[in-house]
Amino acid sequence: MDAERARHGVPTVQQWRDGDWQVRAISGGASAKTYRCPGCDQEIRPGVPHLVAWPADDRGDLTDRRHWHSGCWRARERRAPNLQRGRGAPRHG
Repeated sequence: MDAERARHGVPTVQQWRDGDWQVRAISGGASAKTYRCPGCDQEIRPGVPHLVAWPADDRGDLTDRRHWHSGCWRARERRAPNLQRGRGAPRHG
């Protein structure tokens, strides 16, 4: 196993209603940047284990990769997408 796979894990293909996705677990030690989870619109801070997912059927490229909290990824079909708001925008329910 090469160093990249050892650090970031081996991607697996998961089938969802919206298509097949390559999904890779990212360990906390391999996470050095802050990402925004598309499931909850909250930050994934450096050092937090999470998942990265991208289309498995060559629909996209590296810019289509998204970093998700593990729980948000598992729950993504059970809830509506979260609206992305600017930092200064009020949050109304």
